[in-house]
Amino acid sequence: MADFKDLDPLLHSQLRLAVMSLLVSVKSAEFVYIKEKTNATAGNLSVQIDKLSTAGYIEVEKSFKGKKPLTTCKITKKGLQAFEEYVNALQQYIRK
Repeated sequence: MADFKDLDPLLHSQLRLAVMSLLVSVKSAEFVYIKEKTNATAGNLSVQIDKLSTAGYIEVEKSFKGKKPLTTCKITKKGLQAFEEYVNALQQYIRK
C-alpha cells in the first residue's frame, strides 16, 4: 500500500481542492463565482483562498467593480503542477 504522505495536505481539504479544480478550467474566477460553485461561506472561502495564495498556488487580485470590491483568483504554474501531482497520486492509490 502506498504511503498517504505523498498527497499534498494543502490540496487534501475538500474546499481547497474544489477551488483548485474550478481554477484549473478557467483563466480566472471572481470570488462570488467560486463561492456559488463551492457553496462555501464567504468567511471560510476567504481563509482557504488565503492559504492557497500563501502557498503560491493561486494569485489573488483585489480591485473594484464600480464601488464594490472585486476579488479575482487564478491558478499559478506552481499551483497547476501541485494539482496535477495530487491527481496523479490519487490515481496511483486507486490502481493499487
